[in-house]
Amino acid sequence: MSRTRTGGTADAIQEAAANLFYEHGYAATSLREIASAVGIQVGSLYNHIDGKHELLRNIMVRIMNELSEALAQATQETGDPVERLKRALDCHIRFHATHSRDVFIGNTELRSLLDEDRHAVIEQRDRYERALRSLVQDVCDRGLGDAIDVRLQTYAIVAIGTHVAAWYRPGGSLSLDELVDAYTQTVLRQLNVHTPTRAALP
Repeated sequence: MSRTRTGGTADAIQEAAANLFYEHGYAATSLREIASAVGIQVGSLYNHIDGKHELLRNIMVRIMNELSEALAQATQETGDPVERLKRALDCHIRFHATHSRDVFIGNTELRSLLDEDRHAVIEQRDRYERALRSLVQDVCDRGLGDAIDVRLQTYAIVAIGTHVAAWYRPGGSLSLDELVDAYTQTVLRQLNVHTPTRAALP
């Protein structure tokens, strides 16, 4: 049975595992390397986890939980369909830009999960995608925009997050605010929703 613990050594183990999975990949990372990074004996890991697979599952489940919760919070305070979509885009892009390590792990190591864990993570992703799709659909249903295909438009939004996580770094040519604004305006124009930009890009 898997364990879910927080605080102290358990958190340090999870953080060390995430860093090593990101740097070297899941398959190439050993429990001995994780224990060494935390400064404990490898046998002590089993006081906190059942195995390496649990560490990977925890990363993926946690990142999807945090993303889904952030989306729900971002969109719950307004009933305006366009504003809800804009807030969702803002949340989606910022989250991926600021969680690039865990997003990378989630996108590259899904195949490494145990079958049961992989199915659970895929279901989390599907629920998140459905939440985004419902926001796009609402804008179209209200006559405030239109999409050639709502599902494909949703895939494009999801892909923006993955793309941003792969290349965005603080201190680049665009600030995070400018990046969010540019991608938001791109999606809104794709939907034929025209709103003024927050700030002109250089």
